[in-house]
Amino acid sequence: MTKAIIGRKLGMTQIFDEDGNVTPVTVIEAGPCTVTQKKTVEADGYEALQLGFGDIAERKVNKPAKGHFAKAGAEPKKYLKEFALSGEYNVGDVIKADVFAEGDVVDVSGISKGKGTAGTIKRYGAHRLPMSHGAGPVHRSVGSTGMNSDPSRVFKGTRMPGRMGNEKITVQNLVIVKVDAENNVIAVKGAVPGNKGGIVTVTAAVKGGNK
Repeated sequence: MTKAIIGRKLGMTQIFDEDGNVTPVTVIEAGPCTVTQKKTVEADGYEALQLGFGDIAERKVNKPAKGHFAKAGAEPKKYLKEFALSGEYNVGDVIKADVFAEGDVVDVSGISKGKGTAGTIKRYGAHRLPMSHGAGPVHRSVGSTGMNSDPSRVFKGTRMPGRMGNEKITVQNLVIVKVDAENNVIAVKGAVPGNKGGIVTVTAAVKGGNK
C-alpha cells in the first residue's frame, strides 16, 4: 500500500465538467492525519504506520493514551487506525489530502448504515409467497430452514432474519474527481458507505487502476 488516510464523510453532491456532464461525488474530509506510531520489521515483525485523526480534549484521554501521544509528540486524537504503509514517513509527520491527486483510483471503507432487524425479503431479496389462494398468513415468512429427519438441524450460514447493516463495507476502484488541498477535502466519484459524519478510510486501490 502506497497511500492511505482517515477521513470523515461529509455528504454527496454533483460536479459539472467543461462539457456540462454531471458526475455524482461523495465529499470526504481527508485528514490531516498525524503519524502516531511506526511499526518496523526489527521491532514488530512487520512494517506499518498508525495514523491519528480528529482532535479530542486531553481530559477525555486515559493515561496510557496520553503517554502514547506524548511519545509521538502529537496532540490527542480520537481515531487511530493502522495501515500497511511503507515509505519515508516518521512519527510526528502529518499526512494531508494532497497525498492523493485527481484521477487516483482508491478503495473507501466505512461502517454501513444500520437497518435494525430485517426479514429475509429485505435482507437478502428472497421471494414472498403468493398473496392469494390460501397462502397466508405467512406471505413474508422465511419458509423451511432445514430437513426434519436428516440432518435434523439448521446449517450454519442459512439466510434468516437478523441484524441488517452496521458492518464494515469497502467500495473498490473509485476515482478521485477533485482534491482541495487547502481545505483537506477530496471528492470521490460515486457513493461510499455510512452516514454523513461517519469515519472512512481512503487507500490506494488494491485491484489495479493505479500506475
